[in-house]
Amino acid sequence: MQALIFDVDGTLADTESAHRHAFNAAFVEAGLDWHWDEALYARLLDVAGGKERLLHYWRMADPEETHGPGVSRVIDAVHAIKTRHYTARVRDGGLPLRPGIARLIDEARAASIPVAIATTTTPANLDALLHASFGPQWRRRFAAICDASTTQLKKPAPDVYLDVLRQLGLKGPDCVAFEDSANGLRAARAALVPTVVTPTAYTAHHSFEGALAVLPHLGDPDAPLPSTTAHDGPAWVTLDILRGWHREASSEAAAA
Repeated sequence: MQALIFDVDGTLADTESAHRHAFNAAFVEAGLDWHWDEALYARLLDVAGGKERLLHYWRMADPEETHGPGVSRVIDAVHAIKTRHYTARVRDGGLPLRPGIARLIDEARAASIPVAIATTTTPANLDALLHASFGPQWRRRFAAICDASTTQLKKPAPDVYLDVLRQLGLKGPDCVAFEDSANGLRAARAALVPTVVTPTAYTAHHSFEGALAVLPHLGDPDAPLPSTTAHDGPAWVTLDILRGWHREASSEAAAA
């Protein structure tokens, strides 16, 4: 296990509620009579990418309009408003990292294990979240960062993982990824990266077949994993536990 690769939305932090509120605020500001409740948004998350999600919903709400001129311009404008609302909300520090994230990143850093980010969220969203969590020099914590500015194809395409692996100079089986959704798992596995999944309320209904482990979160001393998911040792995911899972996955792959 030579590197850890983290997805962002839903994985580093439970961001989807903040994204949903930002979309709804953008709809009001743009004069649209749209509103995404939790149930609808959970379904829309099957479509990767904010702009893609907007177009998909527009096609559901009024398919004829989506064939007219200027559709991409409107989507770009609404998405820009949404991004402004989201980053303002997150920069205030109102969105903590999920249990175990900061601890595991610090453990990896102390052990000289590179940590990378594989996301197709916009750079502004990424900066807002990690600036609030790690400070203005947050980029120094990561050996590779790939986002919507570096990778065009969204998950479940593996492109963002392949880009990260190129930057790290590693192969997929050398790493462990962390995701929260079926699309993320499919992207990581397509790049041959063993993957730990920590679903959110929005993705708990997804299928995670092929995951290295599926846990409610990574755990911390003050937020331990439930006893039903506990393993020998501490009730939180450590580097040693990850190494053990990685060795098992490597052995199974070699046997297959």
